[in-house]
Amino acid sequence: MAEVKRSQRSVPSAGGIDRQLVEAIKTAIKLGYHHLDGAEVYNTEPELGTAIKESKVPREELYVVTKVITQIHDIPNAIDTSLKKLQLDYVDLYLIHAPFFAASESDLQSAWTAMEEVKASGKAKSIGVSNYLVPHLTATMKTATVTPSINQIEYHPYLQHGGPSGPLLKYMKEHNIASSAYGPLTAATKAKPGPCDTLYADLANKYYVSEGEIALRWCLDQDVVAITTSGKEERLSDYLRALTFKLTPKEVEQIAEAGERKHFRGFWQGKFDANDRS
Repeated sequence: MAEVKRSQRSVPSAGGIDRQLVEAIKTAIKLGYHHLDGAEVYNTEPELGTAIKESKVPREELYVVTKVITQIHDIPNAIDTSLKKLQLDYVDLYLIHAPFFAASESDLQSAWTAMEEVKASGKAKSIGVSNYLVPHLTATMKTATVTPSINQIEYHPYLQHGGPSGPLLKYMKEHNIASSAYGPLTAATKAKPGPCDTLYADLANKYYVSEGEIALRWCLDQDVVAITTSGKEERLSDYLRALTFKLTPKEVEQIAEAGERKHFRGFWQGKFDANDRS
């Protein structure tokens, strides 16, 4: 899955469209990345929509995701605004970007009811959440008539949420909520140096791939959808190699065990205590 974010070097033109980003998305689509992950807060929906239109790829062959957070208290207007920017009639998946807007369980439940209405309207084929922990999911499920299809979370060896047997992933599995990982490359990039470095390097040599591809494969071998971001065609092409091999169960376990020796949260740090691994 390709995440659609703006590069720090990428600047919108006078017309408001960032052509560099549009071309990067078109490149990703050309390479075979048809699962495109956006969000209203990224401010890239116009570029994503333009790239989809210019790619000439049939709409039904693409899986388009966007998220709501800045307009969380007006979800009907939020989805209409996103669809207008995307130049689409519907998205394949619509997510609540984070639960931190909620001051109570009822806030979470009201937002989810609005999401269910979006799905019923046909403006989203599927609905889900992001950054939800067990308390958020539990509160939502108390009144839900539609189970969230997926929970998109930061997930990598240095933030495993207790792993497959931990409370979060276990709850999701029990309720048929799929898991999706953003930041899966963290241990191989911005969290270096760390206890996974040598293991990643050894496995990259073994499988003739990059350390980033090992990081992606570690997620995939746990049935976790991995989301990655890059504006470079060569790197996007390389990441597709993660689909051509598998780690052994022992190697998956070794990476997990090494990762437990370090804690690193790359996103939403202000919402958690420094040592909170939930």
